[in-house]
Amino acid sequence: MGALKGIRVLDLSRVLAGPWCGQILADLGAEVIKIERPKVGDDTRMWGPPWMPNQQGQATKESGYYQCANRNKYSVAIDIASEEGQALVREIAQTADVVIENYKAGSLAKYGLDYASLSALNPNIVYCSITGFGQDGPRAEEPGYDFIIQGMSGLMSITGESDDVIGGGAQKVGVAVVDIQTGLYSTIAIQAALLARQHTGRGQYIDMSLLDVQVAALANQGMNYLTSGKAPKRMGNNHPNIVPYQTFKAKDKEFIIACGNDKQFKDLCIAIGYTELLDQPNYLRNQDRVKHRDELIALLSAYFLTQDAQVWVDAIHAVKVPVGVINSVEDALNEPQIQHRQMVVNIPHALNHDFKVIGSPMKLSDTPVEYRHAPPQLGQHTTEILSQYRTEAELNELAAQGIIDQLSHPAA
Repeated sequence: MGALKGIRVLDLSRVLAGPWCGQILADLGAEVIKIERPKVGDDTRMWGPPWMPNQQGQATKESGYYQCANRNKYSVAIDIASEEGQALVREIAQTADVVIENYKAGSLAKYGLDYASLSALNPNIVYCSITGFGQDGPRAEEPGYDFIIQGMSGLMSITGESDDVIGGGAQKVGVAVVDIQTGLYSTIAIQAALLARQHTGRGQYIDMSLLDVQVAALANQGMNYLTSGKAPKRMGNNHPNIVPYQTFKAKDKEFIIACGNDKQFKDLCIAIGYTELLDQPNYLRNQDRVKHRDELIALLSAYFLTQDAQVWVDAIHAVKVPVGVINSVEDALNEPQIQHRQMVVNIPHALNHDFKVIGSPMKLSDTPVEYRHAPPQLGQHTTEILSQYRTEAELNELAAQGIIDQLSHPAA
């Protein structure tokens, strides 16, 4: 039994931040009903290639992007621009514990699907709105996109090589990290609100902003500025507060050292046979290594060019100083540790019984994550869910009018 068994979530979100939140709740056992546009669905259904191959190896219309954030959910295709569609969603909301939506601020009010409207019908509802800039402020009405927020928040000013090297300049992160972090923060807020409901007896509204989340997630870099009054700059793979903590080039390829304290630095020097560095008082304490970063890194960089990366990784790993190679995604998913931790999971899909997803990192001893079903096809569960509210004849009529989509026979 999942930790959130018995919790019903009405997921009105699309793309990544909201769906990521919904998927986490679904992994934890909640019943997550995803409302999608008839004929079109979530925007990310069209974000291919790559497309999932079917059992015969032919490309389907199921995009990898959509599938990364929608497992364990029920897909119900409803046109919320229609009055009958709105009525259906309101009926589901009356039986739900949680609503997730990421429409522009205030835009669901015209459909009667905003917090004020739904909480009037169901005072216990926990309603989470995810927007780019929040529900108030001078930019509240603007749409928000991960890439733009990475720039506005200051994240891109500290990501990438420094301006004084070839290839320097602002760089976004290789994953939509703001969306992912917002999904995670939203999940935390929703679960907190559900716990609060147990002693307050009522639901509440949650206002999540991508910009707020990424500013909060500047973490030490944000505090470095508040502490010093100096804006952090791009430093490539170097760490602003710890040395050595970066990539180095060996004879054949790059590798990473993350030397977090003075003992580890001593162990590192012994492991690589460069004990002369320990005779230099400028390198014994981290605060001094930071101050004399350039000269120390120059010495280490020249030294590491004398051997292949694996030689250094093996020697450093033996003394338990954090060290590692730079894997491709393929390499990472084939790492023995990743495979041992069951981070690649097979969930049979109606179109591909060998379908695999990246698993959940949450390992709960008593209520483990369950992989109940693959990311759904558009409208796969319309009949199953809406039959709780309408007769078969009524659903057929709604389908004929284009208000709902029914996927009666998912392809095997």
